[in-house]
Amino acid sequence: MTVRRVHLPAERIAAGRAALTDEARHYLRDVLRLLPGDAVEVFDGAGAAYDATVGDRFEALVLGARREAAAVAARVSLLFALSKGEKMDLVVQKATELGASAVAPFAAERSVVRLDAEKGAERADRWRRIAAEAARQCGRHDVPEVRPPAPLAAALAALPPGAVKYVFHPGGAPLAVDSPEPEAAAYVAVVGPEGGLTEAEVQACERAGARRAALGPRVLRAETAAIVAVTLLQARFGDLA
Repeated sequence: MTVRRVHLPAERIAAGRAALTDEARHYLRDVLRLLPGDAVEVFDGAGAAYDATVGDRFEALVLGARREAAAVAARVSLLFALSKGEKMDLVVQKATELGASAVAPFAAERSVVRLDAEKGAERADRWRRIAAEAARQCGRHDVPEVRPPAPLAAALAALPPGAVKYVFHPGGAPLAVDSPEPEAAAYVAVVGPEGGLTEAEVQACERAGARRAALGPRVLRAETAAIVAVTLLQARFGDLA
């Protein structure tokens, strides 16, 4: 039987109940057409999930036991150059499905899209909704962090301490699934826009500790490259291994 799932943030969960948002209430009552007493699964976006039943007036869900998500082998983050809206949407969705722990868009020199702080915050809110929906669909208990767009230097500076970083750029060495690489708690893929990163940007990544890596002999679209990069790191170090 298909599990019906809904995301409610941890701050709405207390004393065995989860207060419904207007959006969640609409989804359960009007889209899924559930009735009071029907079973659903609640996940809080931070790694916990609960079996639950719909309350009498669709104000809250009555929760069962709390379940924690299994520990991940490694956290994989994606730094992806700003691209046109539908491409960014796709990357956020697929990175979530692949288990990425964070997506950090950055403004590259060759990025076509330029966003001021207000527009960047609006887009980040949209991407967070896409990530939450993708997490609901794919069965994750957590929702990846989606950061607002930032300059490359700021995006690199915000990475987890000790993360092993790869900048995917022509001329790098292939990252084979069985290649001997150091084990770490976090790994990062940096992927540029259409047209690629400039040499200065690649060098900035290298000064931040990133290694050049390749994605094979073919020229990939930026969104394809981002998805492949996350897949490679997950297959080598994460939960696709």
